[in-house]
Amino acid sequence: VEYEPDGSVSFIGRADDVITSSGYRIGPFDVESALIEHPAVNEAAVVGVPDPQRTEIVKAFVVLAPAYKGSEALAEELAQHVKKQLSAHSYPREVEFVSELPKTPSGKIQRFLLRKAEVDKRKDS
Repeated sequence: VEYEPDGSVSFIGRADDVITSSGYRIGPFDVESALIEHPAVNEAAVVGVPDPQRTEIVKAFVVLAPAYKGSEALAEELAQHVKKQLSAHSYPREVEFVSELPKTPSGKIQRFLLRKAEVDKRKDS
């Protein structure tokens, strides 16, 4: 709860990883789990990135298995794979191939760092 100078009260929720896209609430764990089921994917993290039409879109950061190379065709294949596993609004509309994901010392993926980098990148463009 925050008390404003004009006497009003604001309720502040915790920041969470749930992505809101076109009114749908999308859990990143579900999308990540679907991605990891694909043989090309070693690790995956998804975040919501700002989108003027949908509020946010799902963006996936993917660490590939050694035998695979990132390409637009593979990104589309991964998106279609998720679309088949989950509902049509949950698939990643953007896929970025990375060599590693930011993690805590205990190994938990730090999605907030990926989200912040994306927001900053989009502000600069």
